[in-house]
Amino acid sequence: MPMKNIEIGILGCGIVGTGVAKLLIEKQALLESRIGARLNLKYVADLDTTTDRGVVFDEGVFITDANTVLDDPMIHIVVEAIGGKGIAKDFILRALKNGKHVVTANKALLASFGNMLVSTAVKNNVEIGFEASCGGCMPVIKTLRESLVGNRINGITGILNGTCNYILTKMSNERCSFDKALEEAQALGFAEADPFLDVEGYDSAHKLAILNALAYGMEINLDDIHVEGISKITPMDIEFAREFGYTIKLLAISRNSSTKVAARVHPAMIPDSNPLSHVDGSMNAVVIDADATGETMLYGHGAGMMPTASAVVSDISDIVRNIMTGASHRIPILGYPEANIRKIPLLCLKEINTPYYFRFEAADQPGVLSKISGILGECGISIKIVHQKGRQCNGSVPIVMITHIAKEENAQKALKKIAALDSTMNPPVVIRIEEACSN
Repeated sequence: MPMKNIEIGILGCGIVGTGVAKLLIEKQALLESRIGARLNLKYVADLDTTTDRGVVFDEGVFITDANTVLDDPMIHIVVEAIGGKGIAKDFILRALKNGKHVVTANKALLASFGNMLVSTAVKNNVEIGFEASCGGCMPVIKTLRESLVGNRINGITGILNGTCNYILTKMSNERCSFDKALEEAQALGFAEADPFLDVEGYDSAHKLAILNALAYGMEINLDDIHVEGISKITPMDIEFAREFGYTIKLLAISRNSSTKVAARVHPAMIPDSNPLSHVDGSMNAVVIDADATGETMLYGHGAGMMPTASAVVSDISDIVRNIMTGASHRIPILGYPEANIRKIPLLCLKEINTPYYFRFEAADQPGVLSKISGILGECGISIKIVHQKGRQCNGSVPIVMITHIAKEENAQKALKKIAALDSTMNPPVVIRIEEACSN
């Protein structure tokens, strides 16, 4: 029986596109033996075909015209490796409408337009693979969509951005400032020249929006996720966290209630006993809490050429196996049949309950601590630990508190009142505490 040829076209030959091309070329025999079909890289389209990518393409493969890939009736699968939400969206829609399957790592595009793209794919009876969009080589999407299909997902807690994790690890280990850690991350290629989406938490929010849809059978909803970044974290707060037995990480968190989902991205203190506290450097990890399995933790490289390419090729392989058997949407794109995906509202941040770390810069004078404690008490916030040392900080003394579980709305009311005191300087620092991987 002749070997079936599957024709593949790649749009974009940057880091991800180059990695995918390398795997398809260098691992062709391995992939053929595992899948039972020959994966033929027919085209790689990029405006720049002169820069050496370290890949040797056959004659006619490396081209500048994306239209050749999108309009060739022989192409079965298009890999979108351009990135962004502009031309990449237009190209993906064209590919889907032309009856081509699509694989992408573009989390920003999926988080913003994923519902429309999924609907278009279903309408045209083709697939969208996006394992590489969330957590790089960690098979978190396959785990949610397939492995945990018999579970109710209770919650997700993840370190989903390697840039932020590298910076916080650097600050913790070397007691350096955020700016210095960021500068080194950029020099090593862990951070972009413009790191805004990473360090302000939006990259993690893109990924959480996608994971929420897979976990809970809901439409992708990015707009209502609360997002905070790490740019205001200081070495002082990292030191205080260490004294209390905590580590600061940027966490993507979602919790499933009967009627709503709580979804937020922000720095959090986690106890040293929590496995996520030991995820260091640029590594990623995610903990999925499910009713039958309990907590499952995935760990791995969240970005990088070859880890991301590995996840893309995994999606390509799944689609090829479907083509080989004549299957169509055997596994729904978002884990639930489109008719069963619902609009589930996200819980407003002010409704969450969690312990807090507060740091106030207060004048070194009698009665300040009692005023702060009194306001917290009036707002229904109980203090678990209070720490006051003679560390001068811009002429003031830090007062640090760990609270028992409190409502966010009450915490914000208290902080507003405390910030208005004549004896406090600068806005209070607040970091939420996550006592377990999922709670």
